[in-house]
Amino acid sequence: MSAIPERILFLKKIHLFSGLSEDDLNDLAQALVDEPFKSGDTIIKQDSRGDTFYIIYSGQVKVVRAKNKSELTLAHLVPQDFFGEEELFTKKTRTASIIATSDGSVLALHHAKLNNLLKHAPKLKPNFDEVILTHRLWRRLQFKWVRADEVVYFLARKHPIMLWRSLVPPVLALLFPVMVAAWGLFAGAGWISAVALLFLLPITGWVAWQVVDWGNDYYVVTNQRVVWMEKVVGIFDSRQEAPLSTILSVGVETDAIGRILDYGNVIVRTFVGKIPFNNVSHPNHAARLVEEYWGRAKERNLGAEKEAMKDALRKRLNLPIPEKTQKTAPEPQTFSKLKRPSIFKLFLSKIFSLRLEDGETITYRKHSFVLWQQIWLPTMILIVLFSWWLGRIIYLIAHPDLLLFTMQKDVGLVVDSLVLALPIISIPFHLWWIYQYLDWTNDIFQVTPDQIIDIDRTPFGSEQRRSAALENILSTEYHRIGLLGNIFNFGTVYITVGGAKLEFEDVFDPATVQSDIDRRRMARVAGKNAAMAAAERERMAEWLATYHLNSEEFRREEQTNRSNPE
Repeated sequence: MSAIPERILFLKKIHLFSGLSEDDLNDLAQALVDEPFKSGDTIIKQDSRGDTFYIIYSGQVKVVRAKNKSELTLAHLVPQDFFGEEELFTKKTRTASIIATSDGSVLALHHAKLNNLLKHAPKLKPNFDEVILTHRLWRRLQFKWVRADEVVYFLARKHPIMLWRSLVPPVLALLFPVMVAAWGLFAGAGWISAVALLFLLPITGWVAWQVVDWGNDYYVVTNQRVVWMEKVVGIFDSRQEAPLSTILSVGVETDAIGRILDYGNVIVRTFVGKIPFNNVSHPNHAARLVEEYWGRAKERNLGAEKEAMKDALRKRLNLPIPEKTQKTAPEPQTFSKLKRPSIFKLFLSKIFSLRLEDGETITYRKHSFVLWQQIWLPTMILIVLFSWWLGRIIYLIAHPDLLLFTMQKDVGLVVDSLVLALPIISIPFHLWWIYQYLDWTNDIFQVTPDQIIDIDRTPFGSEQRRSAALENILSTEYHRIGLLGNIFNFGTVYITVGGAKLEFEDVFDPATVQSDIDRRRMARVAGKNAAMAAAERERMAEWLATYHLNSEEFRREEQTNRSNPE
């Protein structure tokens, strides 16, 4: 059973209750009921009616949704996370089951008491609204780039007022053709009305484009990173992100109208710049949310380091390591036998593949559209020459009076001059095509287990190679620019390293490339930090173990010195 002061300190860490006074926090802490659970317990069952809101005080749970006779794990929740609030506002059944994955306890609050709290502290209502909106958006969107071990805590779009602002010009533009059409009908000039109504189509398309464009910008906070997704339909597409560990500060910027309507900009500053959450609803709540998960990341790292230090000391002192801190070996992977592709398919996959994996190295080439831009002219010329050559052969065969080749006594075999000349004429164009293809294949981008590499090489010419260690990457972002970039899904990934930027230009599916880089970076940083921390722990453990083993001897020496002063 947790004490009331401990509960109050615990509640202050949760962004959901920001804005509560000390008296409100005290009332809330007293209203909460401590309910323990065991690993495997079902705390909430999907499709059941719920009347209780829960906060995880200790232990861990998973969110599971049953679908088509199978279970899908949506998220893993930890202390300070909460669940069960949505049913209070929607009056619907539970959308998922909550199953304990370890022993622990929750702080439970009946919905009636939560309703009373909302009446006494109306500032809490926007906080709950944002949480529920995040859940609804996430159930609908389910971004593929979010990793299995990530939990999405915040997902928002721009405030609706920004949509209404953007709709003012097209709505005003609609008035003119409507007025002209009405005048045409009144004057009996039907053709004028018809022409005016035709102008309604592009303006209506303008309205639809503004609505879709407003709905394509998203701001995301997970337990690992902050993300800004920006998309202009058919023109531009980008995703900028930064790990929580790189955050330096979080700020809020609002204007007079924003303070009235409760919207503004949340500025997340990192080592290399800032990630702006522009014109989001309830910006102060959003800022506190980012600060909470930023703080959680720091506490998690510190806690893991302390546990590792304890284990290092136990190992030095030949003490048993508790089972909860011992890592079990991963289950061996099983691989099904794959059908070997044909040599022809393997050949084509190698010469035109945009993503190649060789061991732990991933190699990216520029998009095939870039290749086509380089080879379209020699390709068309070669097609024309080949068609001419083939047509000439068919023409000669179709006319028996004309011979494709003849045997002459003095000269030997004589081939039609045009049939012989066209392949010779095509040789420089074949060489041109091969040169352009080699130029395309020579521009490659690689991600290895420890670095990223940008190689720019011209056939039979110069080579420029730029590389950077994965652990030195500060941020990544990608841009898909223009109609063609969005249609064919290619763009540029920008990797910030120190004061410089590496660019993976015109790669296919830049969002996936960015995810590959970020995943390798996180693995590299985690591995390197773990190695450094392990070495430091071993050094410290050696000192502390030496002191512990010799402490009795030191104590006797100290007593001897005291009894025999000089």
